[in-house]
Amino acid sequence: MNAPWTAGHLPGIAAQDVAWHTLSLGAAGRAVEVRVPVLRPQQLGALARHVRQASAQHLQCLPVSRIVQIIDAAVARLLDPRDPFRQEAQRLLPAVSGYDVEMVRLGLDGFLQTFRAPQLHRFVAEDFANPKVLDEFQPAVKGGFVRAFGPALLVHSWAGNVPALPLWSLACGLLVKAGNVGKLPSAEPVFASLFARLLAEVHPPLADCLAIVWWQGGDEASAAAVFAEADAVLAYGGEEAIAQVRRQVPAGTRFLGHGHKLGFGLVSRSVLDAQRAPALARRAAHDIVRYEQQGCYSPHQFYVERGGKVEPRVFAHYLAAELANLQHRFPRRALALEEKAAVSGWRQSAELQALAQEGHELLGAPDAAWTVAYTELARPLAPTGGGRSICVSAIDALDEVVPLVAPHARFLQTAGIAAQPQELFRLAESLGRAGVTRLCALGAMTAPEAGWHHDGRFNLADLVRMVEIEQSAERAADALAPYAQEERP
Repeated sequence: MNAPWTAGHLPGIAAQDVAWHTLSLGAAGRAVEVRVPVLRPQQLGALARHVRQASAQHLQCLPVSRIVQIIDAAVARLLDPRDPFRQEAQRLLPAVSGYDVEMVRLGLDGFLQTFRAPQLHRFVAEDFANPKVLDEFQPAVKGGFVRAFGPALLVHSWAGNVPALPLWSLACGLLVKAGNVGKLPSAEPVFASLFARLLAEVHPPLADCLAIVWWQGGDEASAAAVFAEADAVLAYGGEEAIAQVRRQVPAGTRFLGHGHKLGFGLVSRSVLDAQRAPALARRAAHDIVRYEQQGCYSPHQFYVERGGKVEPRVFAHYLAAELANLQHRFPRRALALEEKAAVSGWRQSAELQALAQEGHELLGAPDAAWTVAYTELARPLAPTGGGRSICVSAIDALDEVVPLVAPHARFLQTAGIAAQPQELFRLAESLGRAGVTRLCALGAMTAPEAGWHHDGRFNLADLVRMVEIEQSAERAADALAPYAQEERP
């Protein structure tokens, strides 16, 4: 049996001074054992202070353009199939997550490309009209000067539902020049560990500017030791996990939580013809299949407008056929017991509706790895059981979708849409008021663009403090300078 793979990145702490806990991850037949570090609260506090001090010395003096170059160099290596770090990620991530190997490969390639230098520069420019405010005081439009300071220490609490997800917040932390401590999720402890080691190899001074740690969920003492040192905390996960972290963060420490969201799609009658409908169904199926609806941007329902050349029921059949095809290309991962129960419960409910009410139809055999529930009713937005289960609702007009999703305003994020330009902008206005923060094309729901406003917020600007030199201070300093002319009597 292979030795367990070691996760974590602990600058300044020797491996022999650490206790280790072994996680058994993945499905039977390709399970992987990963050992994660278990530090005492005192060690965690000391590690956080070490990262804070190293970042002040090595990271905060770097121009943001140089940080972009370093991240870009690391990401370029992860995109190279010959690089040992990419090979390690490609070997381990499918095993620990259970996702199909090819799905992980394609997902990694698409995700990583949004962290190349051009995209990172756009990312920074999206939040700061003048990115140099991250380096030095810059002229303010209203007068005076302004400078953005990131947190001295940023703590990340990650979810493990989608491989490589920690890269997003780690990049944010590095771009605002924060020291970073990341808490590994038990479900996916690999990518953040690999990326920290790769950054240390690409730019060795960064080795001490971030730490990757783990502690058991509910370990209040460990959480308190780390959060007490933090200036800001970013947390990802379900509502219960977010609430737990929020309770642990001290008052006065900036907390930014990204919890569970519900995604949905809209298809206009204007685009439903024999040529475009099958292609749209193919793209919608990819949104469903990619990472098994585990992402906050994954769809759970599609609203399809009546009156097109292809009716909603036919679109649902197209979607079912595409899901069946994708099962051959990207087999669904083995579901955990609670996931099986959720899918089974949702399917049974859909079966009962199909039997009891006219206009309902269930597509997909009971043992299939996907399910499409079609209804002629304009059904309110609701989560499915996941695991490639989707509801398709026929609707008379897409504007009627707004009251169906609005009750879930705080859980709304991504809406995939297939419509003509005038419809797109009309719907964007009303959906935005209802709580949607991102509209994209079908097929792009699970692949946000670089610089998108996650949950409608600023990724970098939310992390920084803006420090201003007002015009009055500038004028007063000029008057007090040695070169200032003294008034003549």
